[in-house]
Amino acid sequence: MPFFSDLKAAVPEAVLVSVIIVVMFVIGLALARAVLAVTARIIKRSVRLSHLVHVDRLRPPVYTVMPVLLIFLALQLTYPEEIQRPFFSGLVKVTSVALLYWLAIRIVDVVSQAISKRYDMTAKDNLIARQVHTQIVVVKRIVSFLILLVALAAIFLLFDQLRAIGVSLLASAGVAGIILGFAAQKTLGNLFAGIVIALTQPVRLEDAVIVEGEYGWIEEITLAYVVVRLWDWRRMILPISYLLEKPFQNWTRTSANIIGSVYLYADYSLPIEPLRAKLKSILDGSPLFDGKVQNVQVVDITEETMQVRILVSAVDSPTAWDLRCLVREQMIAFIQTEYPHCLPKRRGALEALSSPSGDWGRPQQEPKPAIKPAPIKPAH
Repeated sequence: MPFFSDLKAAVPEAVLVSVIIVVMFVIGLALARAVLAVTARIIKRSVRLSHLVHVDRLRPPVYTVMPVLLIFLALQLTYPEEIQRPFFSGLVKVTSVALLYWLAIRIVDVVSQAISKRYDMTAKDNLIARQVHTQIVVVKRIVSFLILLVALAAIFLLFDQLRAIGVSLLASAGVAGIILGFAAQKTLGNLFAGIVIALTQPVRLEDAVIVEGEYGWIEEITLAYVVVRLWDWRRMILPISYLLEKPFQNWTRTSANIIGSVYLYADYSLPIEPLRAKLKSILDGSPLFDGKVQNVQVVDITEETMQVRILVSAVDSPTAWDLRCLVREQMIAFIQTEYPHCLPKRRGALEALSSPSGDWGRPQQEPKPAIKPAPIKPAH
């Protein structure tokens, strides 16, 4: 362009480059501010979106990407020969891809957080919330992985020496792809397992499960492993494929409501109706009870005791545990206070041996020896 040619001849190169950088940086900041302002104004039109979407999280990448890209574009137009040098050309390409990757990852993060906030995980009936959060976590990780794959492939495609690697990353075919598939079979299996779990959802975040004989909650789901938060705050780490290959118990698969059982052992003489009345009074005064199931039954007997089963229901498994402990403690106290003679006991009968004459309890007397007559001596 004639204007830039005359300007280059009149102004020193270092000064002109500095001016271009400063001007493009200012224009880029102004353009970034305008984009963010328009986005924020569109979001504020909806009350729901204004509470869910935080545009402030986009400020760092937007205020960085736009000025830098405008500077690269201006230098490419004014000094094309210098920019085409290998060092500067590589720097511009790698930096541009890295900045766009940062912006894309931040957009995915903002969108996923906005969707997650629509569903409250702290609610008592959070089945739908756990479904959505599980899908968001897995899908977010898959999308982030794909964005990283595209960014790496783009960097390789921008360099002639590395273009073959970029093509193989995007195509994922040929002998190299087959060898890579065998080498990363376990990793790819975990990736597909994560996709299957996101779609079918055998477990969700905060599901109550029993795995390897341990009770806990699903705390985190990644593309490689699952973290189970055990009841005593330990963490069990399982490969993601475990949930598809081995059986486990999911106590909150369709609903968080659960029935808990309490077993008591008592003497046969214990009446059952007072226990039913006491259970009703306990549950009526407890906020842990959900008002659905309460039952008292004798379910088994032994030679010495009978087994009483008490069923109560609660909104979730932690609440059911506390309710079971409460019922057990108060029922034991009730039996100890009102029916102490009905506590488990071992019976025994003592019987005395009878005499041949039929007299009970009298000791048998030894027979007295017979008195023999004295011998008669002959007279002399």
